[in-house]
Formats: sequence, C-alpha cells, structure tokens
Amino acid sequence: MTNTGMFFRMLLSAVFRRRSRAVMAVVASLVGAATLSCLAMICIAVPQQMNQEMRAYGANLIVTPLADSENGKSGIDDAMVEHTTEMVSAKGSEKHATYRYENVRVNAAPYVMAGVNPAQVRNLNHHWVVDGSWPSAGKVLVGRDVADAMGLKVGGSITIGYRASDNAASSGRASQPGTDGTDGTSDGQTSSGSTGAQQTQNGHVSSDIMDTSGTEFRVAGIVDTGGSEDSIIYALAGDVDKLTGSTRGVDVIEYSSGASDLTALVNSINDMTSMHVKAQQVTKITASDTRVITMLQTLFWIVSLVVLVFTLVGVGTTISSIVSQRRNEIGLRKALGASSHAIGVEFYVESAVYGLLGGLLGTATGYGMARWLCATVFERSIGFNWWLAVVSVVFSALVAVVASIPPVHRATRIDPAVVLREE
Repeated sequence: MTNTGMFFRMLLSAVFRRRSRAVMAVVASLVGAATLSCLAMICIAVPQQMNQEMRAYGANLIVTPLADSENGKSGIDDAMVEHTTEMVSAKGSEKHATYRYENVRVNAAPYVMAGVNPAQVRNLNHHWVVDGSWPSAGKVLVGRDVADAMGLKVGGSITIGYRASDNAASSGRASQPGTDGTDGTSDGQTSSGSTGAQQTQNGHVSSDIMDTSGTEFRVAGIVDTGGSEDSIIYALAGDVDKLTGSTRGVDVIEYSSGASDLTALVNSINDMTSMHVKAQQVTKITASDTRVITMLQTLFWIVSLVVLVFTLVGVGTTISSIVSQRRNEIGLRKALGASSHAIGVEFYVESAVYGLLGGLLGTATGYGMARWLCATVFERSIGFNWWLAVVSVVFSALVAVVASIPPVHRATRIDPAVVLREE
C-alpha cells in the first residue's frame, strides 16, 4: 500500500471510530455555513430586488435647465436630452421621462399642464394609479386634485385655455417648485403649483382673466399618486405644442438611475457647464433605498461575526476532544518515527473534511432557509448563487482548519516518553 493510501485509510479509520465527535464537528460547521450562506444570499439578492422595486416608485435624479441660460427660456432640446441620457446610462441602467410645463386655465382657474410621452412616464412611475387610460391625441390625464375640484369624470370633457401672458413671468415655462434647490438635492419629484398671476384693470379683474375659451379635450383617465402630480393635467407633448402654438424643449428630465454612486453622477453632469443644465438627487427615493440596504448589511455583519465565533469554538472544542482521546495513539506513532508535521497534516485534513461536509450540508440548508425567508418575510423569490455556494463551502473548510490550530499544536508537542510511561 502506498503512503497516500495508508494516509487516507488512517484518516477514514479515525473518523469512523469516533463518529460521535465527527458528527459534532460537522454539525458545528453545518450551523455556521447554513447561517452565513442564508444571510449572504438574502443580503445580496434582496437589496438588488429592492433597489429595482424602489426605482419603480419614480425618479431618483432630475435634470432641469439653468434659469440664467438660454435653455431656461427654450427648455432642454432633444439633442441635450439625448446627451444627458447617454451620461446617465454610462453609469448604469436607466429609465427616464421628459416634461414640458405650461400654465393653463380651466374655467378661468389657473392650472399646470405637462406635455409628456405617456410610454416614458408609465415605465418610470409604476406606482401611479390610473383610473381609465393614459393620455392620447386629444385626450388628457388629469390629477386627482384637479378632477375633484372640477368634478371631472373619465370620458368627460375639459376645456383648456392657454394665454402667453400667463407664462411670461416664468420666461415661457411654468413654475416648478421642488426643482430650484441650491444644495444639489430635491426632497421629492418635480411638482407644479397653480401660480397664475392675477391681472387687473382699474382695480377689477380683467376680462382676459375671466375668459373661459380654449381647446376641448376628453378626459382619458384620472391619476392618483398621493403627491404633487395630482394637481397637474397631462397631455401628449404634441397636443401641448398645438395648444401653445409653439414648439420648444422640455423643462424637466426625470431619471431612475441604477448608478452605484449617484452623487458622483450628479457632480459630473453639473461640472459640464456647457450643457447649461442642473442635476439633482431625489432624496426621498435614494435615502429610503440606502437606509434599508444599510440595515440589512449591518445585520449581516453582526450575525456573521457571532456565528463565526461560535463555529470556531464548536469545531475547536471538538478537535481538542479528539486529540485528547487519541493522545496515546499520537505518542505511540511518534515513538515509532512519525514526525510532528505528519501528525499535524493528518489532523488538519481531518478538520478540513469536517468543514467540507458541514459546508456542503450547511450551504444547501442555508439556501432552503433563504428561499423560505424571502418568500414569507420579503415576499419575493431568490435564485441559487453558485459562486456564493462555492465560497461558503471553502470558507467552512478554512474555518474548521483555523479552529483546529490550537489543539493540533498541542498534539504535535506530545512527548511519547511521557505517554508510554503512563501506559
């Protein structure tokens, strides 16, 4: 029999002669691997899925024209929209929607109308609840607040008037509260208020203000978001062009960006002064996303540290017990010429075997636990991560070997003369 064959025969004999101790070592590794692999799978998969779902709740980045630039009057043209989108998409996946805002009148009351691409807005804002359908040619989508104030129903009609004088005070575009912050962040998505200036003649409301004429649109649907969007009337960008009699760029670009460093992306856009645009983060989306992910990662590291300590103690104690039981055998082998190195290698390999078995069983158990937790607690599915499984098994074997270092060191220092004298 070769030396290698004899080595593995002795190894298997040692394992099966002390099955109870071997089982304890495997169980200790199994518990550690199951807990760590379960937490790791959850902390990797869940934040990714949550990030994708949170991005469905609207934009985390908005871009507006600088007020003192030519874009402030004419909006952001198509070429600049494309260029900005290329910069955002270079840092990660993105979805975007563009908005052109105009102050309009409905029954002489001031409102804000937004010219949009319905497909873009629908893809960006999955959380919008639309009763009816999205805007199309000659049909508008009105916010819940507008519908309640005007008594509008789906399928009804609404007459919208446009006066250039209503938009003169804002340099040709509707005012946009929420997009004029100075700190590079915004507390919410773009919002618009009803800000028509009262015009008077000789102390009385002018006849122009009381004019209720305009273009008739059908109400395609009513949108309810619970936010400032409920006070806006949405129409096709082409319909807004026809209503105003002019074509210009957009006032706001909203992005849902998957960039890992959103702050750096904002700075890179703002540093390009030739673009004459300003980028801002939507903090209500990014802050919630970051907070949840940070909590999960913190929980993972705390529990991992505790589990690692218990695994080291469990495996180390089991190997110490095995060394104590095999003390006489070790002394006899050293008396017959076995080196301390050979004895140490045998124990290290035995520990690694326990770690591998525990790692394999623990990783499978951890995956089952992760699937169950994701389904019951997070209400989402999770796939099997092969590279994480390999890392878990290898790490379990490594932890078992590290835990066996102190007892193996004691085993290699056993004096055969003392042991045999005791016999």
